[in-house]
Amino acid sequence: MRITVNSGGPQALEEWRGHFRACDPAIEVVGWDEARSDPAGIAYALVWAPEAGRLAALPDLRLVISAGAGVDNILADPLLPPGLPIARMITDSTAGVMSEYVLTATLMLIRQARRMALNQADRRWQTLDAPPRIEQVRVGVMGLGQLGAPTVQRLAGIGFQVAGWSRGRASLPGVQAYAGPDELAAFLARTDVLVCLLPSTDATRGILNAATFAGLPRGACVINAGRGDHLLVPDLLAALDSGQLSGAVLDVFDVEPLPAESPLWQHPGVTVTPHYGSTPDRRERARKAADMMQRWERGLPLPQLYDRQRGY
Repeated sequence: MRITVNSGGPQALEEWRGHFRACDPAIEVVGWDEARSDPAGIAYALVWAPEAGRLAALPDLRLVISAGAGVDNILADPLLPPGLPIARMITDSTAGVMSEYVLTATLMLIRQARRMALNQADRRWQTLDAPPRIEQVRVGVMGLGQLGAPTVQRLAGIGFQVAGWSRGRASLPGVQAYAGPDELAAFLARTDVLVCLLPSTDATRGILNAATFAGLPRGACVINAGRGDHLLVPDLLAALDSGQLSGAVLDVFDVEPLPAESPLWQHPGVTVTPHYGSTPDRRERARKAADMMQRWERGLPLPQLYDRQRGY
């Protein structure tokens, strides 16, 4: 079995080869650059943001495996062969890694970590107001799927007042559940820290907008670790500048890497992280990819196959 890998750059290739070899010695890992001159027999590709047309240039390609939980950067390829199966990278630890990210971001926001970092950079000693206690903070998570459900449970487990909002009604211990457009306003009104873990669909693109921010209590915070197209950046900046929002932690962006000219880099209310909220290490991703390849070879179903109709 031949797989080409485009994740981590050429410097990561030997590490990928070692991890795949440990999983299955029959797997041959072909470098992304090598695949240009030697594409024959490459049936699998592990990629994150392939250049346009590169996947279409692999004549024997049967399955694309995303290097992360999302597939947006793969679908952005205008030359992507229609109907080519794409599998999402969700490992046993993905949900745990994401829940740790959201917990960290929530604590950073309520403890004003961004403000303290700016003060340190300016060598300014500023006494800050006492932070709220965890049990006083109401966190609302949008999206209660494979990443959202474990996240709300972790937050609730340490004492946050947690609610979730999703398309259909969910039932999770210790979590107040809201569902559908009719219950969105009530969900927002009780939320101090809004977390977006939604998939990217026609219904969710641009959902982090002025109307959504206006529905939150004044001074609320936002964490977006879902998809970059959920957020309307001008609306976020306006809400921060007006004081409707007091802070934001952003891990995903419409254009990645985030361009140097983006105002998000310098805004005092925004913390930027480099799309690593739910990324497992290479060893675990190689193990998951090898399992997908073996399943595909045996004609077994893949549980994380991207559904173009649903959008995730």
